[in-house]
Amino acid sequence: MTDRITACFLVGLANLISGATIRWAGCQPDVRQRIYFANHTSNLDFVVIWAALPAPIRRLTRPAAAHDYWTANPVRRHIAEKVFNAILIERVKVTQHNNPIHRMLESIGTTSSMIIFPEGGRSTRPEVGPFKSGLYHLARKRPEIELIPVYIDNLNRILPRGEFLPVPLLSCISFGAPIRNSGNESKADFLERARRAVVGLHRP
Repeated sequence: MTDRITACFLVGLANLISGATIRWAGCQPDVRQRIYFANHTSNLDFVVIWAALPAPIRRLTRPAAAHDYWTANPVRRHIAEKVFNAILIERVKVTQHNNPIHRMLESIGTTSSMIIFPEGGRSTRPEVGPFKSGLYHLARKRPEIELIPVYIDNLNRILPRGEFLPVPLLSCISFGAPIRNSGNESKADFLERARRAVVGLHRP
């Protein structure tokens, strides 16, 4: 019960701080299994996307988060594991045993959705950077799962890199039309198409 109350509090806090407008452009909220992939500019990114989802979808959606960051202290780890039900991904000492792709696929099973950031680390640039290969491998291994592009606008100004306290501003979270791996695309072509799907949601 306490964790559920904490989750509700964090949803309200994230929405208050971000002032996020939620835009569904090309898809509608659905409990079907999906992978939401987004640009990455702030530590608030996965929290705000998670909070933007309707409650029934949020309960089925697990953010992929950096193991080293979210296990830095017991409080942070508890919030990640018990409140967000995050999938903690190793990014420092990756081995065959803790391979992120295997970990993510095992964690979502056949019912959970997931939030990922294909750029990897947070970007300090306004443009969306090149995508790493993880999204391609997920799409190849689970082609039945819808891939939903998400563009987060303005969060880098709410919580700039290196800052601890957020500055309330208006942001926009845009969910786009699903894409799939056609099966005959090269990895580079697929990742660039996925990146363009995210960039195309930006509204100047």
